[in-house]
Amino acid sequence: MANTAGQTITAEAGEQVLRVKTSRFGEIEVAAGKVIHMTSPFLGFPGSHRFLLRPHAENSPFMWLQSLDEPQLAFVVIRPALIRPDYQPPLPAAARRELRLRSGDVHDLLLILTIPEGKPEKMTANMLGPVAINISERLAKQVLLDPNRYEACWPVFMDE
Repeated sequence: MANTAGQTITAEAGEQVLRVKTSRFGEIEVAAGKVIHMTSPFLGFPGSHRFLLRPHAENSPFMWLQSLDEPQLAFVVIRPALIRPDYQPPLPAAARRELRLRSGDVHDLLLILTIPEGKPEKMTANMLGPVAINISERLAKQVLLDPNRYEACWPVFMDE
């Protein structure tokens, strides 16, 4: 069965598998249980609600948050501990409710990176708007934190 986003949905061994043609990775297969659902879309991308988190390369700290709804959309992301171990912002109560996080539930944070073309050393991480993920429910949301405490363009590589 195909849909308008260029996807084919099949069932293999009792689990649905999506086949999506992406601009960066070609055709990829995604088990339905690996899909991350955005509780509200990224600003500027209202049509993207389903994503896949995939590694950039073996042993790389970078990952891709690939849209399954808009195959040309993918964000380069990284776990905050790899660039700033003390970054552990509290999630606002409204975001916790939206993500169905209860006290003690484990969640993950990802930072979206901006990498200027031809200047990877000028890469920045969005500490102001991390992507919070409820791991067990596979729900995600970009959370806006306090702009007086966090920066949208935190340099990943500090000048010495």
